[in-house]
Amino acid sequence: MAKYVFGVDIGGTTVKIGYFDTEGTLIEKWEIPTVKDNNGAKILPDVAESIKAKMAEKNMAKEDVEGVGIGVPGPVDDDGNVLKAANLGWGVFSVKNTMEDLLGLKVSAGNDANVAALGEMWKGGAEGYSNVVMVTLGTGVGGGIILKGKILNGSNGSAGEIGHIHVNDDEEDVCGCGNKGCLEQYSSATGITRIANKILNSSDEKSVLRDGDVNAKTIFDAVKAGDALADKVAKVYGKYLGDALACISAVVNPEVICVGGGVSKAGEVVLDYVKPHYVKNVFHGSRDTAFVLAKLGNDAGIYGAAKLVIGD
Repeated sequence: MAKYVFGVDIGGTTVKIGYFDTEGTLIEKWEIPTVKDNNGAKILPDVAESIKAKMAEKNMAKEDVEGVGIGVPGPVDDDGNVLKAANLGWGVFSVKNTMEDLLGLKVSAGNDANVAALGEMWKGGAEGYSNVVMVTLGTGVGGGIILKGKILNGSNGSAGEIGHIHVNDDEEDVCGCGNKGCLEQYSSATGITRIANKILNSSDEKSVLRDGDVNAKTIFDAVKAGDALADKVAKVYGKYLGDALACISAVVNPEVICVGGGVSKAGEVVLDYVKPHYVKNVFHGSRDTAFVLAKLGNDAGIYGAAKLVIGD
């Protein structure tokens, strides 16, 4: 009986790798550089070599390994095909088949945000639930949807792009995706900072934010300290995110909404501004949806990737 499973989270700078027992205990983790030369041709071979080296170091036979799960920063369909990962230089090809050829092991692949959501459901903030919406508030806004314990990929792997829900018709600035008025422009760390700078520039109101760096951390620190201007910023962030999550819940009816990413490190205060708008606008059947903070941090991806292989 197989004893171990590997989880791989491919990022734009580094690849995180961990190996677990089949109960979900992380035994060891490490990183290797993401070599993007030649359209990322070395990335998967480098991952394969690193896994082979760890297996040799730990005297693992192939029979001891149930498989390898991989999270990829791009759309991935149910068959393990990536449909372009622009920041890696990848086009359209099968991550699953390529890695199985390199390793001679079972491989499963998924979008990195979806895989992180699976990790939080399995061993993180959403443990104990099987219908989960995960939203990550970092440089952008990412997301993943888990229904009955399975990732919702959609027709071509593009489901769960929560950050690009359209929330404002009047926005003039362009989102990174090319559209205007996306949730990401208001509820990401970058978006919250953008809101703050607009409010600071449009008024003379006193605020501790005028005395130093303005970023998501300092804004929520100011909120906790009772700063009135920071409170206004948080209310804008909370309205857009709460309204968007209410729309999502009307479609997928989750048991829990799990909030992660760098912004979530501010703690429960990031939920306090979201929940009132959510409750006000959500369909009554999802009004009792729980809100939790993510727990796994940067390890969510390797946990979720491992869970891809272990399955039920």
